[in-house]
Amino acid sequence: MTLYFEDVFRGVPVLITGHTGFKGSWLAIWLSALGAKVIGYSLPPPTQPSHFSVTNLMHKMIHVVGDIKNYDKLYDTIQEHQPVFIFHLAAQSLVLKSYAEPKETFDVNVLGTVNVLEAARKSACVKGCLIATTDKCYENREWIWGYREDDPLGGKDPYSSSKAMAELAAAAYRTAFFQNEDAKSVATGRAGNVIGGGDFSENRLVPDCIRALIRKEPIKVRNPQSVRPWIHVLDALSGYLCVAANLLRHGSQFAEAWNFGPLEQRGVSAEMLVEKAIALWGQGDWVNTAAPGQKLEMSQLRLNWEKAAHTLQWRPVYDWENALKETLSWFKSFQNFLEGEDHEKMYKVSLEHIHHYCAKARESKLAWTETEAKINNPLSTEQMV
Repeated sequence: MTLYFEDVFRGVPVLITGHTGFKGSWLAIWLSALGAKVIGYSLPPPTQPSHFSVTNLMHKMIHVVGDIKNYDKLYDTIQEHQPVFIFHLAAQSLVLKSYAEPKETFDVNVLGTVNVLEAARKSACVKGCLIATTDKCYENREWIWGYREDDPLGGKDPYSSSKAMAELAAAAYRTAFFQNEDAKSVATGRAGNVIGGGDFSENRLVPDCIRALIRKEPIKVRNPQSVRPWIHVLDALSGYLCVAANLLRHGSQFAEAWNFGPLEQRGVSAEMLVEKAIALWGQGDWVNTAAPGQKLEMSQLRLNWEKAAHTLQWRPVYDWENALKETLSWFKSFQNFLEGEDHEKMYKVSLEHIHHYCAKARESKLAWTETEAKINNPLSTEQMV
């Protein structure tokens, strides 16, 4: 199925929850470039610095400061700005933090998701919603093959469990309230371990690498042999956009769960990723900081995305090495930003990364990059007035 994002999103009001976060800020820039009217609802940036702040994104979109746990404010924001589609990315997204703050993790990830679903249910303007969850929502079997969308959900840590519960909440709303032909369409997106420029989170491998490399300190690696499905942020977001475009065009037939994982079938360990980062940066070393007998995270995690390949004609553009190369390239530009603090330049840097990614996708003839005749989009506010 041919997808040309501009036709779908141009002039369309789109709400992003969690737009001040890593993935949310990249999505806001991409959607703005596609001509969407972007509204963001989020707490202030979770880190300082942040991709949101260094790109000065606050002044390039409608920026609403609000807690996803505050249903009334979220609902009022939707009524005021009338979004046609919602990307729900607001979350407590760190496994280790979920051990320290389990109740907050469940409140944000479960109650917050229910708030979005309920506000969407009661808002006539909303036609569709994409709930971003995680590859960790599956019951941990330590399999060496990739989880599929119909594998059992679960989670042995508060973060993973909360995301599995968010998946169940979305499925319950879909079955209970969104079954009619003209009903809203709700899908979930389960992306792999997302890496990319602008991620400054604590206790996340690539940001930890960057901080150590910039400071010329050894990189501390908790679990060197842990295998993860590393995927670039723009690959994950292209998957979200593919689903959203299909929901807006074709409705409930795409309202289900979708995996988005990396090109590699073989496992890529944390040690491999760190050593490649050091090689690309040109200097550095790392140390193993694993505590004896401590196991807080699963050691094997892979994701099967055959369904997205077959039905959406989606596949990632970058392998793990190029994903890491693009990530480090962004942070090299950020080093220069620290000297002059040119926010407009960093916005352009991020936009250039998106254009470069799209060019590579076009070279691969991915379906969503194929040009088709422009159509009058009935969802566009440009057509409504």
